Amino acid sequence: MQISEIAMDAAKLIDMLPESDQEFAYEFVKKLILAWDPDFTKVTPEEAERIKAAENSGFIADDRINWDSIGI
Repeated sequence: MQISEIAMDAAKLIDMLPESDQEFAYEFVKKLILAWDPDFTKVTPEEAERIKAAENSGFIADDRINWDSIGI
């Protein structure tokens, strides 16, 4: 996954802060993310494309596998 230029700029800005302020900025950003997606179920457009490609690739869902007979 490639990090966006905005995310890279934000990281550079946070890195310029004193360590105690870096902690504050990190916790603030973490709260923003959790407010936006509290159960980490949202995906980025890139992730959505990768998921769709995987679903269309012919993979077998794990519930269709008899795990007790693997390797027999």
